Amino acid sequence: MSPVFSEFDRSAMQRALMLAARGLNTTDPNPRVGCVIARGERIVGEGWHERAGEAHAEVAALRAAGSQATGATVYVTLEPCNHQGRTAPCTLALTAARVARVVYALADPNPQVRGQGAAALAAAGVSVQAGLLEAQARELNAGFFKRMQQGLPLVRVKLAMSLDGRTALADGSSQWLTGEAARADVHAWRARSSAVMTGVGTVLADDPRLTVRLQEGVAARQPLRVVLDSRLRTPRNARLFEEGGEVLLLTTLGALDEKRAAALSERGARIETLPAHGERLDLGAVFARLAELEANEVLVEAGATLAGAIVRAGLADELLLYVAPKLLGPAARALVTLAPPGTLADAPGFAFLESQRIGEDLRLRLAPGQR
Repeated sequence: MSPVFSEFDRSAMQRALMLAARGLNTTDPNPRVGCVIARGERIVGEGWHERAGEAHAEVAALRAAGSQATGATVYVTLEPCNHQGRTAPCTLALTAARVARVVYALADPNPQVRGQGAAALAAAGVSVQAGLLEAQARELNAGFFKRMQQGLPLVRVKLAMSLDGRTALADGSSQWLTGEAARADVHAWRARSSAVMTGVGTVLADDPRLTVRLQEGVAARQPLRVVLDSRLRTPRNARLFEEGGEVLLLTTLGALDEKRAAALSERGARIETLPAHGERLDLGAVFARLAELEANEVLVEAGATLAGAIVRAGLADELLLYVAPKLLGPAARALVTLAPPGTLADAPGFAFLESQRIGEDLRLRLAPGQR
């Protein structure tokens, strides 16, 4: 039988979700978690997880509540942990504070620890309920859940196009197809990502930095910057190496020129080899490796060839598509490289998740697999 939750339960969990979102850009590789502690319908403490290695949301909220946590109800967006990681188990802190009830939105997605936190609390005499605002909590940590359950990160492919589906003029000119507000919005998506990935073709053509540049005062960390470079063609003087932060070049074993690799390593690149699929890197192996590096969300900012290959391989979880109110004509460059479908029924389909006006442009979020 499903638990019955009150209106206050729902509002307290909604507040916990709002707190969790404060860690959107900073908690990686940990999940975003918020916590509210209440006595009756009065909130006495709240907190959120800010960054890996620091206090979990429950511990931060317990500190705020102090002695008022005794006999209180704790609302937390993820099952409290019961294992020793960078910090001590949250279940120990909760039982030591003698809370009466814990309500959490979602079970821990790690199959090795799932349910253990709830079991430990129940064994200590704490009333435990789960499943409140589950969908909202899952959306906030979709990448963390996918990595834990499938060994792959959530892959979000960012694209920008004109009204007629073109990304650049025939000569490759694309700056600036979208407006300033849309470009700032892309930085917000970079900030929440574990890694930003591109192909060496984009590096050679556009020399991007791929860093996060947010407005002053907004907390963020620099994501891992990843270049797929099957023949190790990344220039030693690429702007990627001027910004600091970590740059990972993924190449194939056959392309590993020791002298060239040493020169790129001197510039700060980390170089790893992965299996090839034909003349290109095996994309499944690429994303599996990024998951091993604890990447929850990967933002792909690449040209039509790599973007098309990811879509064709069924590895894109979302398209983040910016539409500029411009027409570039049939000679301009296409959005993605795909084989022509035999019929309309064979064309890859997508479902609209969200549409939003961003300055002069329109931003669409789409999920593949719908027709």
